[in-house]
Amino acid sequence: MNDNNRNFLLAAVLSLAVVFAWQAFIVAPRIEAEREAAELTAQQDADAPAPATANSGTAPAEAPAAAPGLPSSSTGTPGTTVAEPAATAQTRRIEILTPKVDGSINLRGARIDDLNLALYHETVDQTSPEIRLLAQTGTADAYFAEFGFSPDPALGSLPGPSTVWSAPSRAKLTPETPVTLTTTNEQGLTFERTIAVDEDYMFTITDVVRNADAAPVALRPYGRLARYGEPETEGIYVIHEGLIGSVGDQGLDEIDYDDIQDDRQIVKEPANDGWIGITDKYWATALIPGQRFTAHYNYYAPTGQAPFYQADYLGEAVNVPANGELTLINRLFAGAKVVSVIDGYQDSLDIPLFSNLIDWGWFYFLTKPMFAVMDWIYKSVGNFGVSILLVTVIVKLIFFPLANLSYKSMARMKKVQPQMTEIRERHGDDRAAMQKAMMQLYKTEKINPAAGCWPMLLQIPVFFALYKVIYVTIEMRHAPFFGWVNDLSAPDPTSILNLFGLLPFDSPAALAIVAIGVWPLVMGITMFVQMQMNPAPPDPTQAMIFKWMPIMFTFMLATFPVGLVIYWAWNNTLSVLQQGFIMHRQGVKIELWDNLKRMFGRKKADADA
Repeated sequence: MNDNNRNFLLAAVLSLAVVFAWQAFIVAPRIEAEREAAELTAQQDADAPAPATANSGTAPAEAPAAAPGLPSSSTGTPGTTVAEPAATAQTRRIEILTPKVDGSINLRGARIDDLNLALYHETVDQTSPEIRLLAQTGTADAYFAEFGFSPDPALGSLPGPSTVWSAPSRAKLTPETPVTLTTTNEQGLTFERTIAVDEDYMFTITDVVRNADAAPVALRPYGRLARYGEPETEGIYVIHEGLIGSVGDQGLDEIDYDDIQDDRQIVKEPANDGWIGITDKYWATALIPGQRFTAHYNYYAPTGQAPFYQADYLGEAVNVPANGELTLINRLFAGAKVVSVIDGYQDSLDIPLFSNLIDWGWFYFLTKPMFAVMDWIYKSVGNFGVSILLVTVIVKLIFFPLANLSYKSMARMKKVQPQMTEIRERHGDDRAAMQKAMMQLYKTEKINPAAGCWPMLLQIPVFFALYKVIYVTIEMRHAPFFGWVNDLSAPDPTSILNLFGLLPFDSPAALAIVAIGVWPLVMGITMFVQMQMNPAPPDPTQAMIFKWMPIMFTFMLATFPVGLVIYWAWNNTLSVLQQGFIMHRQGVKIELWDNLKRMFGRKKADADA
């Protein structure tokens, strides 16, 4: 095997290995886990980790779970927690209504525990239910945000999970109308909480504490996100779903649900800035405490019969002066991970690393610019599929000089094929002499035998970056192309098993890898044509790769997002045109038609025989 064959084989094997690994570890069939609804519902009222609090003069019942970093009922230090209020559903609620979210606030605990995303639906059908992000206690997937103060028996009842706040009778939370809640305890402390929401997904919680006593008091504010049940995840390595945050200068935390179940608790060093939250593929929640106090941050998953996850912080003591007041501002992000919105919050509110709520991955230096270009084009043409096609052209133009050199080198290699064959025949088994003669030929003809590998290798990082953009960004979710493609982030909905929709049934999920759609077939055909642009390789191993690679890629890409398959097919088409143009200019014969005639002519001859 000469150097050119060896280099090509190495590039092909590496490419196949990358795609095989991608298929095995990233795009494996997604099996939806059944929720343990009955078990969770029964357990939530009995074993809900929450900060202990005294309320209405009644001592709270202690639960066996522990919430690290949140106060106990007696010491004001991390410790045991209390049972959830059983009458959650009976408490009055304040409606939330904005252009992008709707739901309600529970006046018991002032919990934000009912939130739907008005612009996003469960399926591409706009009449399907809205995405539910937060859910009330007592449901199978309860998920809520809560703010309060660590209990101190000397100060009376402090706002916590069981505190019932007062609000105006017709209060409604909108971007134009914040709501103000109040409560006063038996020690003369008055708490006024104003909840505001912007046009997007940021809630601002402003607590004003008024102290009518002649002595100052110290309070420890807390915030927590609590999530019951095993969240549905993609279950693939390409995207992080689970607990997430950035505390002080300790970097970005990305903790999978499995990891926190093993560790049970991850405690961060105290810091006076940061954020902490829970992220899904397209949605997230995050607590962003005010910058006026140092806080202790924790990620937590207690042992128990049902899964439970918590991200919380507990602030160090802040003083409310005698006959004075203290104002604390905290924020809650709860919504869709729209790139412009997330980046805007990071900049306008100075939230370090907040843009990492979107998992750009290790190749963010490619992924983010690629998304920025695609989004800019989309805003001009109105179709992300067309944007993908145009970005592919831009990438081709950027790499044109290098690809041009590669194709020229390949064209020169074709010109000297007869001389290379003569060298092989002349030297026979004397590999050292053959290699020396080959290198002399390359030097004389100014040929780089490895140059032909570059067009294939250059596609790999672009492939990864584009895959990340299509798979991770919410802008691609349910983004249509043309015809039958109504979601670029999902696999091609057509299938060869039902004759591309002519038969009245859907392909079984278990047969997804053989349920090849139209676009994977188009991609396979374009790859086959690209392979046939070159002369039939003399090496049997290389010839076998040429023969089977398009078929293998067709099956493997059948389960990839169709947007990526469209990119690959279009990239192959541009490569065929570019290679044909360069070969024509170099005076090199294009072998496509001869290879096709030889292939199908042989099959016809075999059939006649």
